[in-house]
Amino acid sequence: MGRAEVRKAQQRRGARRAPSGRAQGAEGSGSTGKRTGIRRFFTWKKVLGTFFGLALLGMGALVALYFYVEEPDPNKQALQQSNVYKYADGTIMASKGKVNREILPIDKIPMDVQEAFIAIENKSFRKDQGVDFKGLARGLWNTATGRGKAGGSTITQQYVKNYYLTQDQTATRKLKELVISLKVDQRMKKPEILAGYLNTSYFGRGAYGIQAAAQAYYGVDAGQLTLEQGAYLATLVQAPSQYDWSTASDETKKRITIRYDATLVNMVDMKKLDEAKRKTLKFPEPQPPQPPMGMDGQKGYLVQAAEAELNSQVERKLIDAGGWTFTLNIDPKKQAALETAVQEELESKLERTNVEKRPIDQRVQAGATSVDPKTGHIVAMYGGTSLKDHWSSNALRKDYQPGSTFKPVVLASALENGSNTQDGKPITPNALYDGTSKRAVVGSDIPFAPQNQEDHSYGTPMMTVQEATNFSVNSVYAQMIVDVEPPNVKKTALALGMKDRDGWPEDKPAMSLGTMSANTVEMAAVYATLDNHGKKVTPTIIKKAEHKDRVVEPVQPIGAQAISRKTADTVTKVLTGVVNDEGGSGNKVRSSAYEAAGKTGTTESNVSGWFSGYTPELVTVVAIFGEEPGTAKQVTLTGTAGLGRLGGSSFPASIWKAYTLAALKGADTGKFQLSEADMGAVQTPSRSASPTPSPSPSSSAPAASSSPSPSPSTSPSPSATKSGTSPSPSTSPSPTATKSGGPKPPDPPLIPEH
Repeated sequence: MGRAEVRKAQQRRGARRAPSGRAQGAEGSGSTGKRTGIRRFFTWKKVLGTFFGLALLGMGALVALYFYVEEPDPNKQALQQSNVYKYADGTIMASKGKVNREILPIDKIPMDVQEAFIAIENKSFRKDQGVDFKGLARGLWNTATGRGKAGGSTITQQYVKNYYLTQDQTATRKLKELVISLKVDQRMKKPEILAGYLNTSYFGRGAYGIQAAAQAYYGVDAGQLTLEQGAYLATLVQAPSQYDWSTASDETKKRITIRYDATLVNMVDMKKLDEAKRKTLKFPEPQPPQPPMGMDGQKGYLVQAAEAELNSQVERKLIDAGGWTFTLNIDPKKQAALETAVQEELESKLERTNVEKRPIDQRVQAGATSVDPKTGHIVAMYGGTSLKDHWSSNALRKDYQPGSTFKPVVLASALENGSNTQDGKPITPNALYDGTSKRAVVGSDIPFAPQNQEDHSYGTPMMTVQEATNFSVNSVYAQMIVDVEPPNVKKTALALGMKDRDGWPEDKPAMSLGTMSANTVEMAAVYATLDNHGKKVTPTIIKKAEHKDRVVEPVQPIGAQAISRKTADTVTKVLTGVVNDEGGSGNKVRSSAYEAAGKTGTTESNVSGWFSGYTPELVTVVAIFGEEPGTAKQVTLTGTAGLGRLGGSSFPASIWKAYTLAALKGADTGKFQLSEADMGAVQTPSRSASPTPSPSPSSSAPAASSSPSPSPSTSPSPSATKSGTSPSPSTSPSPTATKSGGPKPPDPPLIPEH
């Protein structure tokens, strides 16, 4: 075989062995062959290409998600706020709403406090884009290694979670949080985000937001927080229930202290706090948990009054949505004085708890309104024992009649309209009227012959208007309203501040006895207008109403002249006689501590008793009402506290005096400035001063039938006395005394008149 053939044969054999050899080589090399195959498939180029491809795919997915996920509407809880009610001095009175929150703008929160939250929660807040990916990765690592929950959320993310989302710990919620946080950071400025975070965070003790937290833990507004207090609240927000110092264990207190110190150290690192100052700061222990600010005591009634006033200015749904701060005109000291007066002068004398001993005591309801006549501000108000006992405020109720506290309105109308008596003489405080009980009025198409208190008849038959007011003589005022004409009196009443309601008996002489309905606020308006020399006073309880979206201007309490100063001052001078006359129905409130004017009132069947009185500085109306417990049925007050009839000179007058003395204590009380008061020409009656049994209406003589004989020495003019308000016993045929020593009317019992 030649060489060429041998070579060819060898090549053929090699070609036949090659597959077997490769197979053996692969088999023999084992894993080496496999690595070679995988390495050929996963080359560096392919791996990097795949990585970047997936990264691009992920980025594309994120971009798509960014545009797909929209900012949702805020969750319901984020928008709910309390309405905050404050006293006139700015102290918090009550908070009303489903969520204890008051949203504040960022400029109302001290900068030190803002920086404390940033220092412990998100140091990169002012630089990041809403999401801290390093912090997020660190949080995930902590979770994976058992070092705690994920954490790593920025302030923006926490705000988004509180404001837009829920607290669910799910991947879907977290992903939405990331995307929305990026969008929020693009749309909002950092101060807005920080304010949103501080206003939506929960701090424990039922407090949502920094303002509620400041009140709950330190009893101050957020704007008054110190750096130390802010640092504690920043510490607290991570675990509110756990980190409440008042309830924390010793071990937890150590953790609180560590986190508190870390907050301050971080502030130093951020150049927001000097190291030397940090060393001087001490941990500010919070106050113990307080009962939630509710509607206990008078607070609920004051809120009712405020909302009733606001209803005419703001839609109810806007009030109910919350977020309002209402500052009231209520003076906390005067409010406390009024509550104390009611407790000591009325409630302490009732058997409220012992129903079996004196069940009638359960019928009594008290209401009161006190007004500064110069400003029209309602400075104190009493609505009842509490909302849980009596839901509606007794100060605002309109279902009872004001009784004889309406009589000064009749007199004011007579003076304002220049009215005359039946014999053509001008009606003035010195004008003469027949004081006979059950005397039929003259000149009315509607018959009316009212009975005086205890059926007393004053004079035979003449007495002055001053005396008739002092002793609240029904027969005189029944005739006077006929002389003035009831429609004119109604017009004056409305001008002074009363309200026109269905059932007002505008054409009936019975109106003189206060047979329309009214509440203590309206009667306070009437008497405050008299006190304010005839300038209209509209009592208002709202001093300021603020919302983040609007500010509501309060009602203008002082208006134009409702009646002339001459009329108002004259009526005031007459009403001082009611207080200063020894037999006057309002004599019980007389005191050397102040000068007062006022009028008692008691309604038919003794279902209510009133005292409306004023000093130059303060007007207060106090009323008691007889109400069947659990119903709106009006019942008699007679027998309450084991006494007889209860009228305006009983509990209402006692409460009025006790309150006025306390409210004006330390004040420089003055005298009424009544330079324009005109008591009218002195008229001299020819009569006996003592009360006599009442004749029948048919035999009564009208006022015009009597001809007074002049006798200056026996003039009943109030101007003859030093005070100018009550007749002198030695010179006047007053019902209280005569020169011959005739009998005087009995001292006013617990109810002096109708």
